[in-house]
Amino acid sequence: MLDMAGERTQNTDILIVGTGFGGLTAAIKLGEAGFPDILIIEKADDVGGTWRDNVYPGCACDVPSHLYSLSFAQNGTWSRMYPQQPELLAYVQDVVAAYDLRPKIRFNTALVAAAWDEAAGLWQVTTSRGHITARVVISGAGGLHIPAYPKIAGLERFAGKRFHSACWDYGYDLTGKRVAVIGTGASAIQFVPQIAPKVARLDVYQRTAPWILPKPDRVFGALERRLLRLAPYRAAFRKYLFYLHELRVVAFLGNRRAQKLAMNMAAKHLAAQISNPGLRAKLAPDYTIGCKRVMISNDFYPAIARDNVALITNRIAEIREHSVVDANGIEREVDAIIFGTGFEVTSAYQHSKITGVGGQDLAALWDETGMRAHNGIAVSGFPNYFILLGPHTALGHNSVVIMIEAQVGYIVDALRQMRAKNIRAVDVKPEAQAAFIGRLDARLAGTVWQDGGCSSWYKDKHGKVTTIWPGAAAAYQKAVRRADLAEFRLLDTQAAATLV
Repeated sequence: MLDMAGERTQNTDILIVGTGFGGLTAAIKLGEAGFPDILIIEKADDVGGTWRDNVYPGCACDVPSHLYSLSFAQNGTWSRMYPQQPELLAYVQDVVAAYDLRPKIRFNTALVAAAWDEAAGLWQVTTSRGHITARVVISGAGGLHIPAYPKIAGLERFAGKRFHSACWDYGYDLTGKRVAVIGTGASAIQFVPQIAPKVARLDVYQRTAPWILPKPDRVFGALERRLLRLAPYRAAFRKYLFYLHELRVVAFLGNRRAQKLAMNMAAKHLAAQISNPGLRAKLAPDYTIGCKRVMISNDFYPAIARDNVALITNRIAEIREHSVVDANGIEREVDAIIFGTGFEVTSAYQHSKITGVGGQDLAALWDETGMRAHNGIAVSGFPNYFILLGPHTALGHNSVVIMIEAQVGYIVDALRQMRAKNIRAVDVKPEAQAAFIGRLDARLAGTVWQDGGCSSWYKDKHGKVTTIWPGAAAAYQKAVRRADLAEFRLLDTQAAATLV
């Protein structure tokens, strides 16, 4: 069957969006649970999500390799404590090959819109390459895939080269150029030290100083590599890393002693690497550690201290054809501008149209209420629509891969129960969702994310924290260990054979 554009309409039981850790984990675990009719759509031409798109110099993960990987697909050959982008992408590609997932993936196929068909009990999905019908839709798109750009007067007039760190242009040689970097977030922390020795001059525009801790990275020695190839040792090492990172959440939840300890450690790191008092003052944060994402780096401060690098804390007033002008009227000529300004985390949902019961538009709903979902996974009014790394499930202290696995387990359990009871569709009850959000709001009060004295991507335009899970990762694992169908409206029943 062909749609109006001449593309073939495809029918599937379960549609998964994205081939990052979330989408791939869902496909693997659903297949193991006896759901063979799965289709995965991917907007790009290869798998990998964040680790495919971000190829800027120095790109690496700030969670240890053995923790930022799937519990059921452990890698015994990581080369170092913290994985760099090429090794992480290779790991994801190896997982795809090991589970033979490529035949289930339609590449170069972006989600455009999805509408719940109440009469048919199906999702009618529009993609960039045709129409798909699905009983269940699982979004594994995540929140780190739509680059965010600052609104600066005159930006469109700039005649030089400009690009975002997530769209790095290796065709442009930075050697000997005058470069402006806008932003000092997680990406800039990594690429600034890589490009600083190459450029003639580097102007780094900082809006808010980040808290930076030393990065305990190292290449694994020969003995460690041999030990880490042994599954029992590797499992023990992963468990050790998990609980070590769990301890960090204490400071974020408002423990002043833990916060002071972390801030003293960061201040000592700054003092040891920056001797100039004036520069050190510019790099010293004025908010509680953890309010914004905490960085780890051993080479950012030395890069900022280079003679050819200037740290500029004045606001950018405008951009001209060949220069950047700050709020004090100082004009600096540049050949290129690189944006290290992160992603549209709390507004990524606005880039696709998801329509639920009664024609309710998800973007319009969340614009009004802020992002909200029961257990961070299911949204009331949107039957059989599940989100991975949805609202309130990001972490500031541990590996999000742990959260993804917990969420996939919840979704698989829900679908298994539905299959066993001949239930075709479920829609989380508004009161269950409201109770969950109410508990989170109460737990967020007094935390550093809500009251740490900064603005961050953890908060939405309403000033509410809608991204972070306010507790230990282990607590979330426990909370979503089983899907309680009593919290859902059961919309339809029919023969179990049609659900498989």
